Amino acid sequence: MADLKMPDVNMVMIAGNLTSDPSFRRTTNGTPVANFYIASNRRFKDNTGQWRENVCYVGIVAWYKLAESCYENLRKGSAVLIDGELQSRAWKNEDGTTKNVVEIKARRIQFLNKRQATDSDELRDFPADDDLSSDAPQDTGSSAGTSPDDDDAGDDFDFGYDEFKL
Repeated sequence: MADLKMPDVNMVMIAGNLTSDPSFRRTTNGTPVANFYIASNRRFKDNTGQWRENVCYVGIVAWYKLAESCYENLRKGSAVLIDGELQSRAWKNEDGTTKNVVEIKARRIQFLNKRQATDSDELRDFPADDDLSSDAPQDTGSSAGTSPDDDDAGDDFDFGYDEFKL
């Protein structure tokens, strides 16, 4: 019997609401990156027929123009649909303890709220490099998949998956 080779598939699609405003920073080489968490709710009926809700909190990282767009347009409570892949990172904090995180590296983000322009809307300026929080996890470069790829920077929100047809 021939060996079956499994395809390398790492795809995540999730919808939810931001739990806080996105953070924004630039890497040492100037690449924009935004981080935020979403809460994704799942409603279901339990064995007694009662409706229950399960909430899953997921970290999201966006790079390049997608990061800038997230920082400019998203706020706490914004609804999003995210297409991306899982990635894991490890780093050492100030006391030398190794920390690990599994998060979604966004390929595409669909903003689900309708934008309503009002006089009270404020434009968000990108923070200067010295204004950025230094407590964000720093990439050690040791884990695979942590550096952004040029093809992840697209603004195309077509969620078609023709490339995955078998």
